[in-house]
Amino acid sequence: MFKKIDPQLDLPKLEEEILKFWDENKIFEKSLEIRKDAPLYTFYDGPPFATGTPHYGHIVASLMKDVVPRYWTMKGRLVERKWGWDCHGLPIENLAEKELGIKTKKEIEKMGVDKFNEFCRSKVLGYVDEWKKVIHRLGRWADMDNAYMTMDLSYMESVWWVFKQLWDKGLIYEGYRSMHICPRCETTLSQYEVTEGYQNIKDLSLTAEFKLADEPDTSILAWTTTPWTLIGNVALAVGDDIDYLEFSVKNYPGISDGVYITSKQDFSNYKKEIEEKSKGNNAEVKILREFKGKKLVGKKYIPLFDYYSSDKKLKNHENGWKIVSADFVTTEDGTGIVHIAPAFGEEDMELGREKNLPFIQHVGMDGIIKKEAGEFSGLSVKPKDDLQATDKKIIKYLEEKNLLFLQEEYTHSYPHCWRCETPLINYATSSWFVAVEKVKPEAIKSAKE
Repeated sequence: MFKKIDPQLDLPKLEEEILKFWDENKIFEKSLEIRKDAPLYTFYDGPPFATGTPHYGHIVASLMKDVVPRYWTMKGRLVERKWGWDCHGLPIENLAEKELGIKTKKEIEKMGVDKFNEFCRSKVLGYVDEWKKVIHRLGRWADMDNAYMTMDLSYMESVWWVFKQLWDKGLIYEGYRSMHICPRCETTLSQYEVTEGYQNIKDLSLTAEFKLADEPDTSILAWTTTPWTLIGNVALAVGDDIDYLEFSVKNYPGISDGVYITSKQDFSNYKKEIEEKSKGNNAEVKILREFKGKKLVGKKYIPLFDYYSSDKKLKNHENGWKIVSADFVTTEDGTGIVHIAPAFGEEDMELGREKNLPFIQHVGMDGIIKKEAGEFSGLSVKPKDDLQATDKKIIKYLEEKNLLFLQEEYTHSYPHCWRCETPLINYATSSWFVAVEKVKPEAIKSAKE
């Protein structure tokens, strides 16, 4: 029964002999047959995509996923270990789009969704044989000959069944939230997915001048790292108890003469620079008064753009383009005055709901500025080939209108789509959610058991 062991062990050869023995004698199949009446142990194994070859991460995970079923098999339980293939979602779509030369979702509609789906179906299992070789060579036991596929109708029906159970229990709701979206894929991303694709990029920031409606010579200064969102601005937020300064500027290099309002902290940050630039050119920067943010609340200002503000039928129009208070305003970055665009940020959106502000979504899910936005219509807010292109046009517009106080380039870590490397944008849209909080106590209890 036992062979003589060669002291010079050839481990790969030994492994292959064991694999051959398992295959010829159908050991895995027999382990299932002799336990067919035993208590079932269900092992959930997330199916991999067959659109690429296995990598190191798959191999490490496979080793762990083989250990647990073997343990319970040795304990006398029936562990079927049915393999599966994930055929759904954007990975196969992205591969198909690349092969077909498709760059936008509109091109898919032009081709025909049915034809595109059929093309995806023909490509989705392209690496099945490679996977089978690797899993077999690892010595992992799994039923790959009768694998399920997520594109099978029976599988999809089972998912709908689960969804129906959640619905019947009141755990499904439709929400309208600000989430990260990929303009190219035209889909939302989970928080986990967002963390997968951060890249360092060079971006533009600016400080815009918002002129007070009743004092047009006085401007509120607000800093933003997303100039393209300024078209959707409907309010400015200040901190009630933050200290602000009103100061006048005369003959100062690069800044128009006038009166400006910013936080005391922001002014202090630039004090040395102001003093140096003022020397030898008769420049004058003078502090006029100091006050708390609550003194600004309620004041109206003139919108930077009138594409939407001129529409009196816009819901909550009467509440727009004024200064409001918000507890999230700080003086750590910027001017201590936050530009609010409810369609493009979670805090902005919540504040918009709280204050009944107008809602302006001047950008589509494809990241393209809508036709209502005049000369900016048709522009991508974050063009992949030149991330700053649209922001530069916004800056030029503000400069020509004497509404630009400062601009600067900076490098920062920015989220990109982990599938196609397109820069993400924060975007308010509707989606379906599971009310996890409702089942949290029960889930924790089950986990402890």
